[in-house]
Amino acid sequence: MNAPLQVYEPFRAGLPPLKRYWKSLWGRRTFISEYSRSELREQHFDSVFGQLWLVLNPLLLSAVYYLLIVIIQGSSDSTRYAHLTATLFLFYLIANSLTGGVKSITAGQRLILNTAFPRIMLPISAVVIAIFKFLPTLIVFIVIRVCVGLSFTWEMLWAIPILGISILLALGLAITISCINVYFRDIASFLPYMTRTLLYLSPILYEASSLKSNIRALEVFNPLFPILDSWSRTMVHGQAPQTSSVLQGLAWAVGIFIIGSYFFLSREREFAVRL
Repeated sequence: MNAPLQVYEPFRAGLPPLKRYWKSLWGRRTFISEYSRSELREQHFDSVFGQLWLVLNPLLLSAVYYLLIVIIQGSSDSTRYAHLTATLFLFYLIANSLTGGVKSITAGQRLILNTAFPRIMLPISAVVIAIFKFLPTLIVFIVIRVCVGLSFTWEMLWAIPILGISILLALGLAITISCINVYFRDIASFLPYMTRTLLYLSPILYEASSLKSNIRALEVFNPLFPILDSWSRTMVHGQAPQTSSVLQGLAWAVGIFIIGSYFFLSREREFAVRL
């Protein structure tokens, strides 16, 4: 009995059969989970000290930024520190997705050349790893929130859909940048500067409400701005987020995911040639 042949056509032939593609991807969900866990073990995040560093790294960074804010502005506010840690932890979820996603295809070169599977699994695994890294920081923030004396409200449940939007945005960005890196390898070297720029342009070191109206008009060009603003309102102040901010963040997340997925799926069949 002859083995079945699999034909790889150039991306100009169009998208692959999407129904069969997503079905194949869903059938490999266990592999995505195990692959992500193996990557975490390789980075020693399965140990106590590895998990501790997941928390200490952004926590120490937030402490440094907070001290700079106190020195520059001459005022200390526990709510300000809660805002800084909450938004910084969520920012690291997206930043880690970008960092892991940018080299997910090029690093999986041997796997791509020797195995037939949906290539989009690799950037998805990078986002799953970022989520595993984010979960311990979420617990630490709850402890910080209790220590600074902030009350808990039912409006904090808005954090669930906001987190879902953040993950969708992180997934779209990881898929997009992983495909771009196949064609332009220098994007990986530029990524740290891009993430640092997003850090300063996003409402992390400051709250969105403190900005002037003419500066806030620029927020429409930053996909992280409405998401981090909504996250702070919900997790720090215990308030319902602005509907416009949630819809704006959702539009960014859905748009980037759709465009990035189309860009990725239409070109993944020539990745083996590019690698």
